[in-house]
Amino acid sequence: MSTAAQVRVVRGGLAWVQDGGRPGRMAQGVPPGGPLAPTLVGRANVAVGNSPDAPAIELLSAIEVAWEGDAASIAEGVAATDDGAPFALREPQIVAPRPGWRVGYLAVAGGFDVPVVLGGRGTLLVAGIGGHHGRSLRAGDRLPVGRQERAPGVDVAPAVPLPPLPDLAAPVPLRWGPDVHRFDARAREQLLTAAYRTTASFDRTGLRLAGPAVPRLDGDGGRSAPMVAGAVQVTAAGEVIVLGPDHPTTGGYPVVAVLPRVGAERLFARPAGALVRFCENGGGDV
Repeated sequence: MSTAAQVRVVRGGLAWVQDGGRPGRMAQGVPPGGPLAPTLVGRANVAVGNSPDAPAIELLSAIEVAWEGDAASIAEGVAATDDGAPFALREPQIVAPRPGWRVGYLAVAGGFDVPVVLGGRGTLLVAGIGGHHGRSLRAGDRLPVGRQERAPGVDVAPAVPLPPLPDLAAPVPLRWGPDVHRFDARAREQLLTAAYRTTASFDRTGLRLAGPAVPRLDGDGGRSAPMVAGAVQVTAAGEVIVLGPDHPTTGGYPVVAVLPRVGAERLFARPAGALVRFCENGGGDV
């Protein structure tokens, strides 16, 4: 890939490079990773002619970036956020999650040409690998851009229609989990009828919800078991934690339910303090 073009970080923040993830490496202790909101990163990537899972910047706060290139690449610099409207990234540009959303994305035509580590280019913050030096983006960082597949210019329509935005007001679907027998009979009804709220206790490993305690039948003496993204764990005190894409590969808290991809995306994209109501997915137990 050409590295003549790059994106310079003018002002950093809670932002990092993410791609489609590292599936199939759980046995090595590597979580699957991938974006918090696959539909959103897909919208940004498709808008600039990339594949939906091309490396893009995942944003939990505002950052400022600018395009840098030599004479051959200065005409490039086509970017898009998850609103799906391409723009020319020439002068420094502030990008941030859309108002009322927790997460957003910035894609550039050609994707970010960061190194492949353990089969993926995404940032695994808990291990300090992938992305740009395994960390959040800082002022002065320069991200090389891959060779773009589309013609330069911001007036080229996406090759395929953009997927619709997730409905953040809709109930979050769940399927009952493998440890439902470790919960009081009231647990299912409570999760489907009580109101919960997202909290500021959130990162790529998981999100803690505020709301009524979910009644359990036992303590934390059970064996650790393999975990998956979207697993709804419940602590001994009844607190609800939903695991994110960089979750621990094993865990000891029982899993009362699992959110499918659409449910996890609806949840993780909501800002702190947002209302959450759950509904049955209709797909049976996990």
